[in-house]
Amino acid sequence: MLKKTFIHLPGIGAQSERSLWRQGAEDWDRYLDSPDQYSVGSASKEVVRRGISNSKQNLEEGNHQYFARRLRARHAWRAFDEFRDKCVCLDIETDGTADPDGVTCIGLYDGKEYVCLLKGEDIESFRDVITHYSMIVTFFGTGFDLPVLLRRFPGVVFDQIHLDLCPLLKNMGYRGGLKKIETAFNIERSEETVGLTGYDAVRLWRAGQRGNDAAMDLLVRYNREDTVNLMTLADAAYDKLSGALDPHKAAQPSLSI
Repeated sequence: MLKKTFIHLPGIGAQSERSLWRQGAEDWDRYLDSPDQYSVGSASKEVVRRGISNSKQNLEEGNHQYFARRLRARHAWRAFDEFRDKCVCLDIETDGTADPDGVTCIGLYDGKEYVCLLKGEDIESFRDVITHYSMIVTFFGTGFDLPVLLRRFPGVVFDQIHLDLCPLLKNMGYRGGLKKIETAFNIERSEETVGLTGYDAVRLWRAGQRGNDAAMDLLVRYNREDTVNLMTLADAAYDKLSGALDPHKAAQPSLSI
């Protein structure tokens, strides 16, 4: 979908993008083949042509920062397929306090491997680990996970494309928290973790600190499902949105996601 995207260019909005699709400019290459034949409304043709050329070059170079700056939060999903190989789902647990040191575990899942960085063990490696990714997927990470991590790791730079599924899925009509939305996508939790909440994660951490290894194991399993399920939701959301925004359906009104 990213190569079919024009909405990140100066002067191009949802209507102009759909207009380009209707004119036959279904992707960047098609536009660059004959830039003079397409109307871009009130936008500058030269600015648009240069922007598409820059977009193509930055994608070829894997420069995610370019798109992180230009894709507004609501359009970040468009980059998901192109940056899937360097995408990580992220979910954190805390001890329930406002202490900057209150992050107890950071779950990371890249589509193949789940890693849980634990307080007192390997959590300090987060600064390095996160730099290996071009895209981050969270659920309400804009309001919770990333601000908390910024307090915990002062100076860390989140320059990745950030796909926050919470507002995205809300715009798609899916309301409620992560667990409720999972059921709408037929995602099932294990018997051990079904019904657990963030409060339980705090309780399990405290029990683990008292030497309860079973509680720590359950905490990690709970975080694993929170984290891994994000990839399933991201895949489903991308499929639905890219299908709805197919350039061949450009005549449809009100598609601005």
